[in-house]
Amino acid sequence: MKGFMFPRTPTGQGTLLPDPPWHYSGQLLTFEYRTDVEAVKAHLPDGIELADEDPGAVALIWADWQSCGNDFSQLLDPVLSQYKEVFLVVRCKYQGNTYTRCLFIWVDKDFAMLRGILQGYPKRLGSIYMTRPVNVGKAGPRLEKGGKFGATLAVNDRRIAEGTFTITGESDHNGFVNGHPMLHNRLMPNIEIDGQDALNELIAASGSDADIGATFTGDFDLNLMESPVEELHLLPIREKIGGYWRDIGVTWRHGKTLVRNNM
Repeated sequence: MKGFMFPRTPTGQGTLLPDPPWHYSGQLLTFEYRTDVEAVKAHLPDGIELADEDPGAVALIWADWQSCGNDFSQLLDPVLSQYKEVFLVVRCKYQGNTYTRCLFIWVDKDFAMLRGILQGYPKRLGSIYMTRPVNVGKAGPRLEKGGKFGATLAVNDRRIAEGTFTITGESDHNGFVNGHPMLHNRLMPNIEIDGQDALNELIAASGSDADIGATFTGDFDLNLMESPVEELHLLPIREKIGGYWRDIGVTWRHGKTLVRNNM
């Protein structure tokens, strides 16, 4: 049976994901802020510690991606390559090393959700929009001082986050929270539903072949709304750090298992 993940069939034509490596090109809109340190700590599993410096710093990031496998065929069928996502990350420490960890993430395509689950991201479906920059006309901001962007996230018909960002100048960085290898858990409960996990791996992964484009910093406003079935608002904004817009390309090839059956 052929196919990287399911469905595996005699031809492999219907598999949801191509074989890695996977290539990504897109734009990131990043809102960095400080929240309650105890709120960050409560989301870290046993054995994973708070970062030594600025442990309450988090980043909520909107991304508009185009992605593909190594034969690039998905680019000619855009429904298979284009998607958007929103994710909240913190920094943490494991065995003396600093990592970035994704606590929440939403995407708007099934292939992006499955790919993220393989990588240890806790992906779910959401409705995601972000303003696109333009080079001509008046129906969009320019990538220059004064350019203003909006971003929204709704989950299960409820808006849970919205933000605006205004460019104040160019930047040589995109913040500091999302700047480390990712540290995630890959999880799957036992089919007996006995409170145990069939899979609980602690894994690390990084992108490669990073291609950094235009990067800007700016002022932002960000609102997190309460929802009876979401928890993003439990990491409230206590102090703004900085906002950033960046063009970026990156390739994901594989990760590394740090602890297998981490139970």
